Amino acid sequence: MCLLVVLYRVVDDAPILIAANREERFDRPTLVPRLYRGPPRYVCGLDLQENGTWLGVNEHRLFVAVTNRARPGLTASPRSRGLLCRDLLACKTAKKATAMARAALSDGSYAGANYVCLDPTYGAVVYGGRDVSVVEITPGLHLLTDADLDDPEDRRQSQARRLLETAGSKATSSVAGFLETTAIVCAHKGVIVRAADSGTVSADQVAVTTTASDAVYRHTPGPPDRLEFDDFSNLLARVLDGSNPDSTRKVRA
Repeated sequence: MCLLVVLYRVVDDAPILIAANREERFDRPTLVPRLYRGPPRYVCGLDLQENGTWLGVNEHRLFVAVTNRARPGLTASPRSRGLLCRDLLACKTAKKATAMARAALSDGSYAGANYVCLDPTYGAVVYGGRDVSVVEITPGLHLLTDADLDDPEDRRQSQARRLLETAGSKATSSVAGFLETTAIVCAHKGVIVRAADSGTVSADQVAVTTTASDAVYRHTPGPPDRLEFDDFSNLLARVLDGSNPDSTRKVRA
Protein backbone atom coordinates (compact mmCIF):
# COMPACT_ATOMS: atom_id res chain seq x y z
CA MET A 1 0.00 0.00 0.00
CA CYS A 2 1.23 3.50 -0.85
CA LEU A 3 -0.19 6.98 -0.39
CA LEU A 4 -0.39 9.66 -3.09
CA VAL A 5 -1.37 13.30 -2.60
CA VAL A 6 -2.23 14.92 -5.94
CA LEU A 7 -2.81 18.63 -6.47
CA TYR A 8 -3.85 18.87 -10.10
CA ARG A 9 -4.19 22.05 -12.17
CA VAL A 10 -4.66 24.35 -9.19
CA VAL A 11 -1.35 26.21 -8.77
CA ASP A 12 -0.36 28.56 -11.60
CA ASP A 13 2.66 27.30 -13.56
CA ALA A 14 2.67 23.98 -11.65
CA PRO A 15 -0.17 21.87 -13.04
CA ILE A 16 1.04 18.68 -11.35
CA LEU A 17 2.05 18.57 -7.69
CA ILE A 18 2.64 15.21 -6.02
CA ALA A 19 3.61 13.90 -2.60
CA ALA A 20 3.91 10.16 -2.08
CA ASN A 21 4.86 7.62 0.54
CA ARG A 22 5.98 4.23 -0.75
CA GLU A 23 5.38 1.05 1.21
CA GLU A 24 7.40 -2.08 0.49
CA ARG A 25 9.40 -4.82 2.18
CA PHE A 26 12.35 -3.41 4.10
CA ASP A 27 14.76 -5.86 2.46
CA ARG A 28 13.77 -4.98 -1.12
CA PRO A 29 16.64 -2.96 -2.67
CA THR A 30 16.05 0.26 -4.60
CA LEU A 31 18.00 3.04 -6.29
CA VAL A 32 17.35 6.73 -5.71
CA PRO A 33 15.94 8.74 -8.65
CA ARG A 34 18.09 9.02 -11.73
CA LEU A 35 17.69 9.94 -15.35
CA TYR A 36 16.98 7.34 -18.05
CA ARG A 37 17.60 8.33 -21.64
CA GLY A 38 14.67 6.52 -23.24
CA PRO A 39 13.47 7.76 -25.62
CA PRO A 40 11.64 9.54 -24.20
CA ARG A 41 13.88 10.58 -21.35
CA TYR A 42 12.43 10.25 -17.86
CA VAL A 43 13.46 10.39 -14.22
CA CYS A 44 12.40 7.88 -11.58
CA GLY A 45 13.58 5.69 -8.74
CA LEU A 46 14.29 2.03 -9.47
CA ASP A 47 13.26 -1.20 -7.78
CA LEU A 48 16.34 -3.40 -8.17
CA GLN A 49 14.42 -6.64 -7.69
CA GLU A 50 12.21 -6.20 -10.77
CA ASN A 51 13.71 -3.10 -12.47
CA GLY A 52 10.41 -1.29 -12.22
CA THR A 53 9.46 1.98 -10.57
CA TRP A 54 6.70 3.37 -8.36
CA LEU A 55 6.55 6.82 -9.97
CA GLY A 56 8.31 8.99 -12.53
CA VAL A 57 8.10 11.91 -14.97
CA ASN A 58 9.11 12.00 -18.64
CA GLU A 59 10.18 14.77 -21.01
CA HIS A 60 6.59 15.27 -22.21
CA ARG A 61 5.55 16.28 -18.66
CA LEU A 62 3.78 12.97 -18.20
CA PHE A 63 3.65 11.81 -14.58
CA VAL A 64 2.91 8.14 -13.85
CA ALA A 65 2.58 6.36 -10.51
CA VAL A 66 1.35 3.00 -9.25
CA THR A 67 -0.14 1.83 -5.97
CA ASN A 68 -1.12 -1.72 -5.09
CA ARG A 69 -4.76 -2.84 -5.02
CA ALA A 70 -6.48 -6.08 -4.05
CA ARG A 71 -7.38 -8.28 -6.99
CA PRO A 72 -8.80 -11.82 -6.93
CA GLY A 73 -7.75 -14.60 -9.29
CA LEU A 74 -4.09 -13.76 -9.82
CA THR A 75 -2.06 -15.51 -12.46
CA ALA A 76 0.73 -17.76 -11.20
CA SER A 77 3.53 -15.37 -12.15
CA PRO A 78 2.16 -11.87 -12.69
CA ARG A 79 4.41 -9.33 -14.42
CA SER A 80 5.87 -6.60 -12.25
CA ARG A 81 3.53 -3.65 -11.78
CA GLY A 82 6.59 -1.41 -11.59
CA LEU A 83 7.69 -2.55 -15.05
CA LEU A 84 4.33 -1.46 -16.45
CA CYS A 85 4.85 1.89 -14.73
CA ARG A 86 8.12 2.27 -16.66
CA ASP A 87 6.38 1.18 -19.86
CA LEU A 88 3.81 3.93 -19.38
CA LEU A 89 6.58 6.51 -19.10
CA ALA A 90 7.31 5.83 -22.78
CA CYS A 91 3.99 7.46 -23.71
CA LYS A 92 3.67 11.04 -24.92
CA THR A 93 0.36 11.85 -23.24
CA ALA A 94 -1.66 10.86 -20.21
CA LYS A 95 -4.52 9.74 -22.46
CA LYS A 96 -2.22 7.29 -24.23
CA ALA A 97 -0.77 6.08 -20.93
CA THR A 98 -4.27 5.60 -19.52
CA ALA A 99 -5.35 3.53 -22.52
CA MET A 100 -2.18 1.46 -22.31
CA ALA A 101 -2.64 0.81 -18.58
CA ARG A 102 -6.29 -0.15 -19.06
CA ALA A 103 -5.43 -2.61 -21.83
CA ALA A 104 -2.54 -4.12 -19.87
CA LEU A 105 -4.57 -4.62 -16.70
CA SER A 106 -7.45 -6.15 -18.67
CA ASP A 107 -5.43 -9.10 -19.94
CA GLY A 108 -4.84 -10.61 -16.48
CA SER A 109 -1.04 -10.34 -16.53
CA TYR A 110 -0.75 -8.14 -13.42
CA ALA A 111 -1.63 -8.22 -9.76
CA GLY A 112 -4.07 -5.58 -8.55
CA ALA A 113 -2.98 -1.98 -9.01
CA ASN A 114 -4.02 1.63 -9.39
CA TYR A 115 -2.18 3.63 -12.08
CA VAL A 116 -2.19 7.42 -12.03
CA CYS A 117 -1.49 9.10 -15.38
CA LEU A 118 -1.25 12.91 -15.49
CA ASP A 119 -0.09 15.55 -17.91
CA PRO A 120 -0.90 19.28 -17.91
CA THR A 121 -4.14 18.78 -19.84
CA TYR A 122 -5.52 15.35 -18.83
CA GLY A 123 -5.46 13.10 -15.78
CA ALA A 124 -6.92 9.72 -14.85
CA VAL A 125 -6.52 6.81 -12.48
CA VAL A 126 -6.91 3.27 -13.82
CA TYR A 127 -8.33 0.83 -11.28
CA GLY A 128 -7.10 -2.70 -11.79
CA GLY A 129 -9.00 -4.59 -9.10
CA ARG A 130 -11.87 -7.04 -9.48
CA ASP A 131 -12.82 -4.99 -12.53
CA VAL A 132 -10.76 -2.59 -14.65
CA SER A 133 -12.09 0.94 -14.94
CA VAL A 134 -10.93 4.52 -15.51
CA VAL A 135 -11.81 7.58 -13.45
CA GLU A 136 -10.73 10.98 -14.73
CA ILE A 137 -8.94 13.26 -12.28
CA THR A 138 -10.49 16.71 -12.11
CA PRO A 139 -8.65 19.88 -11.08
CA GLY A 140 -8.25 19.91 -7.31
CA LEU A 141 -6.74 18.07 -4.37
CA HIS A 142 -6.97 14.27 -4.44
CA LEU A 143 -5.78 11.29 -2.40
CA LEU A 144 -5.10 7.71 -3.42
CA THR A 145 -4.01 4.57 -1.60
CA ASP A 146 -4.84 0.94 -2.42
CA ALA A 147 -8.50 1.98 -2.50
CA ASP A 148 -10.45 4.28 -4.81
CA LEU A 149 -9.52 7.88 -5.46
CA ASP A 150 -10.77 10.10 -2.60
CA ASP A 151 -12.34 7.10 -0.85
CA PRO A 152 -14.14 8.41 2.28
CA GLU A 153 -13.95 4.96 3.87
CA ASP A 154 -10.15 4.75 3.62
CA ARG A 155 -8.66 5.52 7.05
CA ARG A 156 -5.28 6.63 5.78
CA GLN A 157 -6.73 8.93 3.16
CA SER A 158 -8.99 10.45 5.81
CA GLN A 159 -6.05 11.06 8.12
CA ALA A 160 -4.03 12.73 5.37
CA ARG A 161 -6.98 14.88 4.30
CA ARG A 162 -7.54 16.11 7.87
CA LEU A 163 -3.89 17.17 8.06
CA LEU A 164 -4.12 18.93 4.71
CA GLU A 165 -7.32 20.71 5.71
CA THR A 166 -5.66 21.89 8.91
CA ALA A 167 -3.06 23.69 6.79
CA GLY A 168 -5.84 25.53 4.97
CA SER A 169 -5.03 27.35 1.74
CA LYS A 170 -1.30 27.04 2.36
CA ALA A 171 -1.39 23.48 1.05
CA THR A 172 -2.97 24.46 -2.27
CA SER A 173 -1.93 28.04 -3.04
CA SER A 174 1.73 27.62 -4.03
CA VAL A 175 4.43 25.07 -4.78
CA ALA A 176 6.31 26.02 -1.61
CA GLY A 177 3.19 25.71 0.53
CA PHE A 178 2.32 22.33 -0.94
CA LEU A 179 5.84 20.99 -0.38
CA GLU A 180 6.02 22.26 3.19
CA THR A 181 2.59 20.92 4.10
CA THR A 182 2.94 17.52 2.48
CA ALA A 183 6.35 16.97 4.08
CA ILE A 184 4.54 17.17 7.41
CA VAL A 185 1.70 14.95 6.18
CA CYS A 186 4.01 12.25 4.83
CA ALA A 187 5.95 12.15 8.12
CA HIS A 188 2.89 12.01 10.37
CA LYS A 189 2.60 8.97 12.62
CA GLY A 190 -0.92 8.34 11.38
CA VAL A 191 0.32 8.17 7.77
CA ILE A 192 3.62 6.30 8.21
CA VAL A 193 3.28 2.51 8.04
CA ARG A 194 5.50 0.17 10.08
CA ALA A 195 5.16 -3.60 10.35
CA ALA A 196 7.63 -6.35 11.20
CA ASP A 197 9.11 -6.74 7.72
CA SER A 198 7.55 -3.95 5.65
CA GLY A 199 6.31 -0.39 5.82
CA THR A 200 7.06 3.10 4.56
CA VAL A 201 10.45 2.81 2.84
CA SER A 202 10.68 6.17 1.04
CA ALA A 203 8.84 9.34 0.09
CA ASP A 204 8.79 11.64 -2.94
CA GLN A 205 7.69 15.18 -3.76
CA VAL A 206 7.30 16.22 -7.40
CA ALA A 207 6.37 19.51 -9.04
CA VAL A 208 5.91 19.37 -12.81
CA THR A 209 6.11 23.03 -13.77
CA THR A 210 5.61 25.12 -16.89
CA THR A 211 9.14 26.50 -16.54
CA ALA A 212 11.64 23.64 -16.43
CA SER A 213 14.05 25.36 -14.07
CA ASP A 214 11.29 25.57 -11.43
CA ALA A 215 10.66 21.81 -11.40
CA VAL A 216 11.02 19.92 -8.11
CA TYR A 217 11.90 16.31 -7.42
CA ARG A 218 12.70 15.40 -3.83
CA HIS A 219 13.21 11.93 -2.40
CA THR A 220 13.88 10.35 0.98
CA PRO A 221 15.69 6.98 0.79
CA GLY A 222 13.88 5.95 3.96
CA PRO A 223 10.80 6.90 5.99
CA PRO A 224 10.25 10.68 5.90
CA ASP A 225 9.82 10.93 9.68
CA ARG A 226 13.44 9.84 10.07
CA LEU A 227 15.24 11.18 7.01
CA GLU A 228 15.30 14.54 5.25
CA PHE A 229 14.45 14.92 1.57
CA ASP A 230 17.34 14.88 -0.90
CA ASP A 231 16.95 17.18 -3.91
CA PHE A 232 17.04 15.69 -7.42
CA SER A 233 15.34 18.67 -9.05
CA ASN A 234 18.26 19.27 -11.42
CA LEU A 235 17.53 15.93 -13.08
CA LEU A 236 13.86 16.72 -13.63
CA ALA A 237 14.68 20.22 -14.89
CA ARG A 238 17.06 18.75 -17.47
CA VAL A 239 14.43 16.27 -18.63
CA LEU A 240 11.78 18.96 -19.01
CA ASP A 241 13.94 21.54 -20.78
CA GLY A 242 15.58 19.08 -23.19
CA SER A 243 19.16 19.95 -22.23
CA ASN A 244 22.01 17.48 -21.97
CA PRO A 245 21.30 15.50 -18.78
CA ASP A 246 24.84 14.46 -17.89
CA SER A 247 24.78 15.62 -14.29
CA THR A 248 23.27 13.27 -11.73
CA ARG A 249 24.44 15.24 -8.70
CA LYS A 250 22.12 15.29 -5.73
CA VAL A 251 21.93 18.11 -3.21
CA ARG A 252 20.69 17.99 0.34
CA ALA A 253 17.43 19.94 0.54
